[in-house]
Amino acid sequence: MIRFAGLDISLDETHVCIVDADGKTLKEVRVLTEPEAIADVLHRYGETLKRVGFEASALSPWLSNELLKLGFPAIIVEARHMAGALSAMRNKTDRNDARGLAQMMRTGWFRKVHVKSDESHRIRVLLANRRLLKRKFLDIENAIRGTLKVFGIRLGHATRGCFEVTLRDRLEDEDPILREMTESMLTARRTLLAEFNKCHKLLIDIAGRDEVCRRFMTVPGVGPVTALSFKCCIDDPARFKQSKTVGAHLGLTPKRYQSGIVDFNSRISKCGEPETRALLVEAANSMLTRVRAWSVLKAWGTRLSRRLGHKRAVVAVARKLAVILHRIWRDGTEFVASREGLQALPG
Repeated sequence: MIRFAGLDISLDETHVCIVDADGKTLKEVRVLTEPEAIADVLHRYGETLKRVGFEASALSPWLSNELLKLGFPAIIVEARHMAGALSAMRNKTDRNDARGLAQMMRTGWFRKVHVKSDESHRIRVLLANRRLLKRKFLDIENAIRGTLKVFGIRLGHATRGCFEVTLRDRLEDEDPILREMTESMLTARRTLLAEFNKCHKLLIDIAGRDEVCRRFMTVPGVGPVTALSFKCCIDDPARFKQSKTVGAHLGLTPKRYQSGIVDFNSRISKCGEPETRALLVEAANSMLTRVRAWSVLKAWGTRLSRRLGHKRAVVAVARKLAVILHRIWRDGTEFVASREGLQALPG
């Protein structure tokens, strides 16, 4: 007899529900959120378990990898799809969620989430650490600027390297207590900036050693941060059969609403990873405004900007960049600026 399991995972405990092919509940139990504790429950059903499903969360990649190593068919379900499927339940409890997940595994009405590799997760941690450190030292800079305006001290334009020197010059004739209070903020900023530079240097070194990222960076406007973010976001290019679906995966395509005689497109969906989408938009904006090198893509984006406006053109170019980067990855090629160069490529 075929059986299906649903796991509702929380930080400390996991609710397990097992049903048969007819939807009858065979077992419900609550265990610790540890692979061994969950495996002890699932082992009783052995090879009859066809699917073991649970919602995408921070613990899901770890549990999925561990359960797969133990021989269980673990499946991570998309969170939004699961929420829509379970929204009809009157009472929202962990036990009911486990029941609903088990029934979703039985009926097959779910969307499977791709589990990224350990390398991609490590790069994501590095990108997140770099982003957090940058935000924090910029927050301190803005706090210093804002608090000193009360005393009539306006720093104006000060570059990152000369920020401390400029500030100390302006505070030289001020109250010693004010200088001491500001010095503590400068110490914190200096520490954060030093650690940010370490993360940024490590990120550039990784991108420079990676052959795929070096090919990504042949695209105008795409730097090491965008290249690494895109690579760890996609993780495996083979999971997209067509390159044009990558734009939709990153939320860069318009949403459509159609019902009866009503049919219209709205703004972009903004699904997928927001940081990768934001970096692609920054790269597209840089290509249209700062990059001087001519290319077919830049010319297309410029014409689109004149016809539809700059913002729409930037989003369209960002979507095109996602398609180009995926195709570069799949084909093992580099960016070609002209149509003549594209026609000269083999195949």
